[in-house]
Amino acid sequence: MARNEEKAQSMLNRFVTMKAEEKKKPKERRPFLASECRDLSDADKWRQQIMREIGRKVAEIQNEGLGEHRLRDLNDEINKLIREKMHWERRIVELGGPNYSRYSAKMTDLEGNIVDVPNPSGRGPGYRYFGAAKKLPGVKELFEKPPELRKRRSRYDIYKRIDASYYGYRDDEDGVLEKVEGPAEERMRAEAVAEWMRMEEIKKEARKAVKSGDVGGAAKMILFEEEEDVVEEERREKELEEKEKEKEFVVHVPLPDEKEIERMVLEKKKMELLSRYATEHLLEEQVEAKSMLNIQR
Repeated sequence: MARNEEKAQSMLNRFVTMKAEEKKKPKERRPFLASECRDLSDADKWRQQIMREIGRKVAEIQNEGLGEHRLRDLNDEINKLIREKMHWERRIVELGGPNYSRYSAKMTDLEGNIVDVPNPSGRGPGYRYFGAAKKLPGVKELFEKPPELRKRRSRYDIYKRIDASYYGYRDDEDGVLEKVEGPAEERMRAEAVAEWMRMEEIKKEARKAVKSGDVGGAAKMILFEEEEDVVEEERREKELEEKEKEKEFVVHVPLPDEKEIERMVLEKKKMELLSRYATEHLLEEQVEAKSMLNIQR
């Protein structure tokens, strides 16, 4: 049997190949401007061609070993093809076709989150980065989120949330506190009244014992406590008086009386008269000296 290479070189196979090439149409080239296309099917065909080119280049740019320059060139080519694809999509809409730009994929960061990169010109999505180009120096920082700065609350913000409940002014509105404190308050009041009445009875007995001359140990203790209370009250009164005296304003500069003020006014007037007289006398002497020397003004 003949080998495959020999079969391909046979006259019949070459003739069939030549006829097939003659039947093929000349290879069409994609128009430079999308506005030159007048047929909707052709516009859709050119869009599909651009999509295939973008897919090949996106698959190629995933290789991190291509080097920084090659990655940047590939990324620029992909962005150029994306812009061209957008032109063809607009042309398809103008020719009455579907709007493909509505379902276009969005740009994502290294974690897969959608990133909106605005275009400074205001047209389209702007420049995009793909594959390993996202990890290039100067590009990776664009995808990093800045740390959230915790804003320090000012005194105004703190006091803005403080109301009457913070100070306890509304504790009695629900009635729970009154139910809890009511019995305890009555018990404490009864104990305080009983203690006061007991002390009053002891004081009365102590006074009677003092009058009769038979003073016991308990009576002495009660009288001693009363004396201490009186002494403590007197001491507090003296401290208050001393504090009030300290608060009084004391003038350490001697103030002049009326006679002193009159004397100072006279002295001032005398000095003004003397200065005026001295000035006039000096002017007269200057005039005389000029006349003697025949000096003209």
